[in-house]
Amino acid sequence: MELLSELLGDYGSRPLSEPPAWPSDVSDDHTPVEFSIAYNESEPPALRILAEALGSTPGVRANALATYEFLRRQSQRFGLSTSRLDAVRDLFDAENPQGDFVLWISLVFRSGRAPEFKVYFNPELSGAEQAPDVVRRALDRLGLGPAYEKMLSQAIRPAELGRRDRLTFFALDLHDGPQARVKLYISHHDARAEDVARASSVVDGVDPELVAGFCEQAGRTPLFTGRPLVGSFTITQGADRPNGYSVYVPIRSYVTDDQEALERVLPLLDRYRFDPAVLDKAIAAVTSRTLDSDAGLIAHVSLRLGPPRPGMTVYLSSEAYRGVSLNV
Repeated sequence: MELLSELLGDYGSRPLSEPPAWPSDVSDDHTPVEFSIAYNESEPPALRILAEALGSTPGVRANALATYEFLRRQSQRFGLSTSRLDAVRDLFDAENPQGDFVLWISLVFRSGRAPEFKVYFNPELSGAEQAPDVVRRALDRLGLGPAYEKMLSQAIRPAELGRRDRLTFFALDLHDGPQARVKLYISHHDARAEDVARASSVVDGVDPELVAGFCEQAGRTPLFTGRPLVGSFTITQGADRPNGYSVYVPIRSYVTDDQEALERVLPLLDRYRFDPAVLDKAIAAVTSRTLDSDAGLIAHVSLRLGPPRPGMTVYLSSEAYRGVSLNV
């Protein structure tokens, strides 16, 4: 609670009857916070919070600077490692950045452990066509260039890089442990389940049919023409190729309401032997509305394959500004 309060700053006490101070793209209604429940095969579920810090006068660049200031304080408090962040920070900066954000932050709370921190950069801040070069330069600085080239050779549909297949996020864990990750996220617009299945096959040990089946069961559409399917590749230090893969289905775009979304998620949790009671408690904590009244509360569902923590994640919008006129 202290971390979230500090991250939100003065905006945390802003009345929800007022429109949001900034049209954050973290969630559909511009709430700068999204929750997720990460189920893991070998440990209890984790709570994760994706958030956007807001500057005193909110703006794309001002919000990034507010995030850096938040991280500076937490580095002293929790001993975060920012060496990799510092190595690439200048690549994800621009006087007039394009897009909706430069930098977001994720807080991860695991049972009995200190909180963990991860940052998400926008590779398209100088335009979608520049994103591949920005990512390439960042990974070269981190000694991970070969893994990137192998990913591109198979994960991108021919002639679609920067078009229908876009490098959406570049994420870094802020610690120096052996499992510290770089994660690259690709949004596959107008894709089919087999497109992400093919992309996932670049990772040894990942079953493409499992990926396709997950997308088909969660999305139940032959072509994802709404919000795109997203795949992420995990790269750890010393790896010459990605060693983990996750697929994210924007389930809110392919259901009538959240009751239908839940009815699709529950069999998936059962298939992977995860306790649905945890999700029920999380939903009850976030909202009091009936699930069949709207869609959007259950935003994404993802399947994580490969190290370090295979499992499933269910993403919940807080809907803090649901029903508020968004005059921003």
